[in-house]
Amino acid sequence: MREFAVLALVCSGLVLNGQNQSLASDTITTKNLPDITVVGRNSKSDYQQMPEIVGTNIYAGKKNALIVMDNVQGNVVNNTMRQVMAKIPGIHVWESDPSGIQIGIAARGLSPNRSWEFNVRQNGYDIAADPYGYPEAYYNPQLQAVQRIEVVRGQGSLQYGPQFGGLINYILRNGSEMNKPIELETQQSFGSNGLFNSYNAIGGKNGKIHYYSFFDHREGNGWRDNSRFYNNSGYATITYQFTNKFSLTAEIMQSNMRSQQPGGLTDAQVLQNAQQSLRSRNWFDVTWTTPALIANFQLNENTRWNTKLFATIGDRNSVGYLLPITVRDTVNTFTGNYNSRTVSLDQYRNYGLESRILTNYTLGKMQNNLSAGIRLYTGTTSRRADGVGSTGTGYDINISGQHPRDIVFKSNNIAAFVENIFRINEKLIIIPGIRYEWIQGSASGRNGFSANGNEILLQNISRNRDFLLAGIGAEYHVTNTTEIYANYSQAYRPIQFANLQAPPTTDIVDPELRDSKGYNLDFGYRGKIKNFLQFDISGFILQYNNRVGAIVPNGTSNRLITNVGASTSKGIESYIEFNPARAFNAPTLFDLIVFSSYGFTDARYSGNHKDANTKGKRVENAPEHILRAGVTLGYKKWLFTWQYSHVGQVFSDANNTVTPTTNGNNGLIPAYDITDITLTYKMNNKFNIKGGLNNLFDSRYFTRRAGGYPGPGALPADGRTFFISLQAKL
Repeated sequence: MREFAVLALVCSGLVLNGQNQSLASDTITTKNLPDITVVGRNSKSDYQQMPEIVGTNIYAGKKNALIVMDNVQGNVVNNTMRQVMAKIPGIHVWESDPSGIQIGIAARGLSPNRSWEFNVRQNGYDIAADPYGYPEAYYNPQLQAVQRIEVVRGQGSLQYGPQFGGLINYILRNGSEMNKPIELETQQSFGSNGLFNSYNAIGGKNGKIHYYSFFDHREGNGWRDNSRFYNNSGYATITYQFTNKFSLTAEIMQSNMRSQQPGGLTDAQVLQNAQQSLRSRNWFDVTWTTPALIANFQLNENTRWNTKLFATIGDRNSVGYLLPITVRDTVNTFTGNYNSRTVSLDQYRNYGLESRILTNYTLGKMQNNLSAGIRLYTGTTSRRADGVGSTGTGYDINISGQHPRDIVFKSNNIAAFVENIFRINEKLIIIPGIRYEWIQGSASGRNGFSANGNEILLQNISRNRDFLLAGIGAEYHVTNTTEIYANYSQAYRPIQFANLQAPPTTDIVDPELRDSKGYNLDFGYRGKIKNFLQFDISGFILQYNNRVGAIVPNGTSNRLITNVGASTSKGIESYIEFNPARAFNAPTLFDLIVFSSYGFTDARYSGNHKDANTKGKRVENAPEHILRAGVTLGYKKWLFTWQYSHVGQVFSDANNTVTPTTNGNNGLIPAYDITDITLTYKMNNKFNIKGGLNNLFDSRYFTRRAGGYPGPGALPADGRTFFISLQAKL
């Protein structure tokens, strides 16, 4: 039976040891790992493929990737995802948050808006505002605290539920890799525009206990005017090993981020001066708490069980002047004050349980693996919006009177899944799976006031539904280190809260409104050749049916919230990494790797509602070409990395508007090219220094347009910036 390389160095990455910085290491092989925390721990590579099984999770047959953060050569201080995920082909990144906390990524023609087309998790549990009704990830962990990032596309929907994009799972450090009762870590960073970050951690292992805790403070002025921010985050985890078979982990993360929002610009203003801001009174504040209790039990040599109890307790507050960017925010000549701002407040209170079991069994002469699990979830979102705020300039969420909109959204979910690895022979495995979902969503409350002051009550809307999702994957091991893989998996996206709060005076919710459903299809070839070449080349189809939108039916004046049509994304995702020094037996004094990741996506609307007109048009926010390439050179204690990124032009709306509107809300988003460089010097095993220049050639570009918050208008990305980090482990 094939031995699957898990902790293997797959021809890339970094090991900082003694006198030389090697970009490769010896291979350690295993086929499945019972402890999820060890994956990638001993790897010297920043990118590798997930093993077939980790803990109670099956990754065989799926399009997946593992990013080991210690080995990433890029700016992790600001969570610069174009560098962190450079080797994952086709990842589209929105770059408009200078703090880096609100990460926006997507793939295969989906929207990067706060990563809401991915199922975003931390240590295996949800951290989005509401994964069913409002899946925006307002919080993402500090990457200094992340041991690895797991990315699963396509068939990941069977084990994790929504969304179409798959899974993003941030695995935090937990102290299990430490060998002393007390170890200290510190990383002090500074950079352009007043950037300062202080990350300090303590952890260790003593007998049956291992623990880890950190506090992180980040602040800066931002590249644009009116872009100040700060973030304070604290985390603590402790694990007690009751026996050699049973352990219990308790952990909690709390993060508070406050940022000044500079607002958007028109296209002409971006060309004139992309650093300017026409909004100085807009503020955004997020407090996020994620407690969890995790139990792991090895029932016997063939069976292990994992259960997570978790919660998301979040608050999102915004205050700002939100009229189109063409309307100046100036002092009112009649009152002598600024005009009142708009205040909106959200509270998220979500609680869940997930329990999974994995067992190995023999069928004929082959060992097979069965994974099964259940999920229980309940979430409440309380939304108070459009309050009349102060005329001041600082962060102030006090209002006059009541919020016109005061709505409570609820979502409940019960789910179960079963997935099995059938080993047909030494080379071929088949992985079928099925998932059952029951979802309930409801909205109630006030949606405004009429002209005479009466409350406008929200339409009494509730949706209950259940359905099955099915999928199948396969792997054929061509050699011990290369394989052909394929999978087909159904996916869905539940009706969003925003689709349940239609104002009764202007909008009508279609009583037949349905969840978006569709499928992902992958077919590819991946692996490594000796110790100098690693690759993963695949094609995909993503079918997205029943997309939800708003139209105005013929003969009416009201907007109808309904299923407006379907879209189809087809493309190629290719990654290759080559080490010429190893391939040609060059002297070991230095090492060199070259990589390229390329995503081609043809995303078009393939059908539409009879009152819509989008068929054949390109899907918005879906670049056709995304290319990232780089070179890493290691010499003695030095490591230098150069990285290039190209992202093709995209439309910002489904109508494929080319000429920008005067307010900057719609229009073509031009293609752009960015170059980043990073240099690392390893003093010894305890100290190192890293620095870099982002956007080396100071390109002017923007990655998104917004019709509302945090715009409206085009939102410029940062120009050239630098950072320097000093790290010590004691």
